[in-house]
Amino acid sequence: SIIRLDGRHGQARVVRTLHVGDEPRDIVFGGPDGNLAFITTAHRGQNTGDDPDLHNPATGRADVWVFDADNLGSAAGGERLNKLVLFADTPRALAVSADGSRVYAAPFYSGNRTTVASKEAVATVYADRVDPTNPFFFFENDGSRQPLTSRVVKYKAGADGSYHWYDDQGTNFDAWVRVQLPDYDVFTIDATQYPPQQIQAQTYPHVGTTLFNMAVNPVNGKVYISNTDANNDVRFEGHNPGMGVTSVRGEIVDSRITVLDPATGAMQYNDLNPHIIDGEGEGDLSLAFPQDMAVSADGAKLMVVAQGSGKLAIYDTADLEGGSITANANNQISLSAGGPSGVVYNDKTGQAYVMTRFDNGISVVDVAGRKEVAHTTLYNPEPEHIIAGRRFLYDARYTSANGTQACASCHVGGDMDHLSWDLGNPGGGPLPITRNGEPEGIFTFIPEIIISLLPTAAPLFDAFLPVKGPMTTQSLRGLANHGAMHWRGDRNGAIQQDGTPYLDDSGNPVVSAQPDSGMFNEFLAFSSFNVAFPGLVGRDDMLTEAEMSAFTRFALELMYPPNPIRALDNSLSPIEAMGEAIYHQKMPQLDEDGIPVLDENGNMVMTELPVDRLHNCNGCHTYDPQGNLGFTDKPGFFGTSGRLSFENLPMVFKVAHFRNMYQKVGMFASSPDSNRTLTPSPQINPSIPAVRGYGFQPDGAVGSVEHHLTGQVFVKNMNFSNPIGPNPGGLPTFKLDEFGEPLPIPDPAGFQARRALSAYLFAFDSNFKPIVGQQVTYTRQAGGDAGDRIGLMASRAAMGECDLVAKANLLGRERGFIYESGLYRSDSSLFPPLTPAQLLSLATSDRHAITFTCVPVGTGYRIAIDRNADGVADGDERFGSRWQ
Repeated sequence: SIIRLDGRHGQARVVRTLHVGDEPRDIVFGGPDGNLAFITTAHRGQNTGDDPDLHNPATGRADVWVFDADNLGSAAGGERLNKLVLFADTPRALAVSADGSRVYAAPFYSGNRTTVASKEAVATVYADRVDPTNPFFFFENDGSRQPLTSRVVKYKAGADGSYHWYDDQGTNFDAWVRVQLPDYDVFTIDATQYPPQQIQAQTYPHVGTTLFNMAVNPVNGKVYISNTDANNDVRFEGHNPGMGVTSVRGEIVDSRITVLDPATGAMQYNDLNPHIIDGEGEGDLSLAFPQDMAVSADGAKLMVVAQGSGKLAIYDTADLEGGSITANANNQISLSAGGPSGVVYNDKTGQAYVMTRFDNGISVVDVAGRKEVAHTTLYNPEPEHIIAGRRFLYDARYTSANGTQACASCHVGGDMDHLSWDLGNPGGGPLPITRNGEPEGIFTFIPEIIISLLPTAAPLFDAFLPVKGPMTTQSLRGLANHGAMHWRGDRNGAIQQDGTPYLDDSGNPVVSAQPDSGMFNEFLAFSSFNVAFPGLVGRDDMLTEAEMSAFTRFALELMYPPNPIRALDNSLSPIEAMGEAIYHQKMPQLDEDGIPVLDENGNMVMTELPVDRLHNCNGCHTYDPQGNLGFTDKPGFFGTSGRLSFENLPMVFKVAHFRNMYQKVGMFASSPDSNRTLTPSPQINPSIPAVRGYGFQPDGAVGSVEHHLTGQVFVKNMNFSNPIGPNPGGLPTFKLDEFGEPLPIPDPAGFQARRALSAYLFAFDSNFKPIVGQQVTYTRQAGGDAGDRIGLMASRAAMGECDLVAKANLLGRERGFIYESGLYRSDSSLFPPLTPAQLLSLATSDRHAITFTCVPVGTGYRIAIDRNADGVADGDERFGSRWQ
């Protein structure tokens, strides 16, 4: 939602809530009169009224909503003037020219023209290095025998200047890449038109990988974009001198400001750390993760906050535009608090105001004097352990020797960078896979079943090998109650990173079992990442045990947002419901004579109908919203209970969760892989321009969920004499011959089944229900549809899906209410509970608008009644017990 504030009458108040797309990230005002509001959102969300186009490869994934602030319409959520769909993924930054005529928009996760070539491509291109005795293995450059994996490739110029898809060895993979990546980064909108329109000819590519913020020089019109550029086409982590292998240790991303000249399209790239050469240099001068920027009125100075360095840096714009910046301590102001994220500049006073997120404070900086002159903190309801642990995600000065890297280099904002990284360590050793526990408590099947069918896979169940191939960055959200970590589950509470087991209180290797023992112990699993500080981030040593404990406690509090595809009433559309039925498909349980088993009431006992010969979807990807209820404050399994599995990939993997599948839409074209039976189908695997280079599966090599579901393991087969058995519960893929064997003729029913499963996965349930976070402002003028939304929110609160709170400015005072048992309880002991109609009757004018919000269960009382949890209601505490 976007809220409109009214600062008249000496007090700011919310007077309107505009409903927009999912995850709005920035807002600017442009147009000749400055009255047009531009807002970036993802191309999805329940409030859009539009199809999110999740299966349409030709659609952009970056929306810019436009509202006329002087004519918002009568609908409670406002009526947009226009919505521009840009061919990029997940927008963030906006900037406006000095005259308001041009608005610039940029994607957040832009990418860098890298993607993944399949393991089949690697096996073909490097055929002489595949182990002739075992096709699961491959000989690396150093001669070590490692799993055969896919490979990151980048579209770049070769020695002759022509562009091709090259791997890290300079080998051409053109024949194995179907995706096309135009990599559009800055889009231009003509704000003089009504409604505003995109200027197609003024779209600019190749600015950077992750784009944070933009600013426009008010004098010459040049655009500055703060960004990081990822080095994910370089293989491996670790510090392995003398081995002759590459490493991104201490050089994960480059922090930059790119200057765009809209008049010519020319780019000037500025590395903010030119003093760091091959990962070595003076860390005190480094600037990590540039965020917000401000430009002086004369266009001569640019100020930028460095989130990972705790600094405000000042540059001459002429140096930025000429590419001649240097690392200079005289132009860097260290702030008393860390995590700066925003800056505004007052030309009249020469002061900059910087938001510092680590303490939720604001620093006042004398720019000319190059010093912080004041600092104040804002109220922060966060628990102390969250505040204490946050810095270890972002603080590059503390967590890397050269001051340029932190976990946030890849885990941007605690989430993802939407890239794959090949972060094996050739200098490492095998990490045993625990078997200490019930086999089907650790694995989704007994490993010997797979080994009997594929004897060459046997070594894969013994240990995780140190070279693992490309894997997409995983989010730090939602780690609690979901077991082992990393795609392979190689960070867990059963085996330490030196290969020795964790021990129980009796000194024996710990047994893995839910809840929270062995490989299911999330605290020990996340703590195991301490080795990444010296091995990847580039710190001299690991964090102390106390520091890593603080970081772990912080990380385990990060949560996924509500699903933005699923309906607000938590229902499923017909196609989603069809997918749900396939996901949980069942069949009658039979006794040894093949007769259906009946329960005590005479009803047939149902059991799962496998889609892959062993399990239905839920048999591996466990969905249980009550999982471990009573043992954790974050219960629920949302696609995984943390077990391990093997799906004919070159190693054992942890079963993945499904809470963020919708974030990965946009690649569609996959690198050819014969294991996916419909790879040649243009309907399943189209070769067209895409907004992202990574999709699904651990390495991101599969462009769509539907393509993944064409894997051999899911193909329906009714031949009961087949050597590996029939698969009657498989997905229709091909027409079947008279023996039940697939023919090379696609079955149309299979396309529908895969589309339905895909739709269900995009709408998959999460820890928070869809209604959480929804908001609406009620006024007399926008009462009708606002009332409908409030009714929906109240009904979902009554179902236990959220706490419903209301805030209003009544008689010059802010008042809070919480919905309990059909009534709204006030934050004042002298203000009696109100019926819904009584509360709405208080909205006598825009000055008395009432804003309703669904907040997470358990937080409503603090938000509405007692914000500092001191036991005294806010209304009583602020104003005394007398209504005034």
